[in-house]
Amino acid sequence: MRVAMFGYQTWGHKTLQSIVESEHEVVLVVTHPPSEHSYESIWSDSVEELARKHDIPVHLALRPDDAMRAAVAESQPDIIVANNWRTKLPRDIYDLPTHGTLNLHDSMLPRFTGFSPVIWSLISGASETGLTAHRMDDELDTGDVVVQRAVPIGPRDTATQLVQATIDLIPEVLTEALDAIADGTASWTPQDLAQRTFFHKRADIDSRIDWRWPADDIDRLVRAQSDPYPSAWTHHRGRRISIVKAHVSEGIYGGTPGRIFIHEGDGMAIVAGPNAHLGRNHALVVDVVRTDDGRDVPAVEFFPHGGGYLTDAP
Repeated sequence: MRVAMFGYQTWGHKTLQSIVESEHEVVLVVTHPPSEHSYESIWSDSVEELARKHDIPVHLALRPDDAMRAAVAESQPDIIVANNWRTKLPRDIYDLPTHGTLNLHDSMLPRFTGFSPVIWSLISGASETGLTAHRMDDELDTGDVVVQRAVPIGPRDTATQLVQATIDLIPEVLTEALDAIADGTASWTPQDLAQRTFFHKRADIDSRIDWRWPADDIDRLVRAQSDPYPSAWTHHRGRRISIVKAHVSEGIYGGTPGRIFIHEGDGMAIVAGPNAHLGRNHALVVDVVRTDDGRDVPAVEFFPHGGGYLTDAP
């Protein structure tokens, strides 16, 4: 089939590479210009550079416009494949090819539609994430599913590991979907939208630690904000610090959430959780702190003894 590929960052790069190595022909690549946004300047393999390396026509755009419509129409694709295209495509573009548009989304739809699905999956305590190939329709990530693969979320997995695992699925999922569509054997399954969960874009404030959360929830937040993502953060004595490694305590600790309490093993136990004053919660043991000058410091060095609080604000 003749394929127009819409995509950005490493997800789009892997998608384009997969189509180039398949039996299908890429006739157009549509991608975004480089961005300085914190979540768009990481996982930043260039779709544009890869397309130009293979002499594939490239159209750069921030959002759909008449020039994009003309470029797609001129390329005469049988199908559009989209992965990490950052703005909504209108029907007159996504329905233009004979086979419409196949979108790749890194979750097990209908759960975790929307943005940063792997990070939100880990934060929420989901047992799995994955990759879904589905037909694009008028809503976000709601179209019929053709291929889906799951990735289990392990007890100490980080978002970085899980994102890489879902990226690694792209060639398998995409090739299976395109081949089935091309030979007429594709089986489309409507999503049960009653099970849909929809998450917003992440911003800096979404990485702020709320010490009233249970320790296991904060632990997942720290692992979800693993490098190269911006780390989970809090304030200590008026200065912002990042928590780059932590785990749930063995002991039960009581008091006020955010209290810097006592060393446990090689870390510092921070009181956490709802109703912490009842003394029924585990603490979050901080293992490594990143200071505002970018240094990673062992928690027992950064917190030589207990006392004081970690807080939302300076």
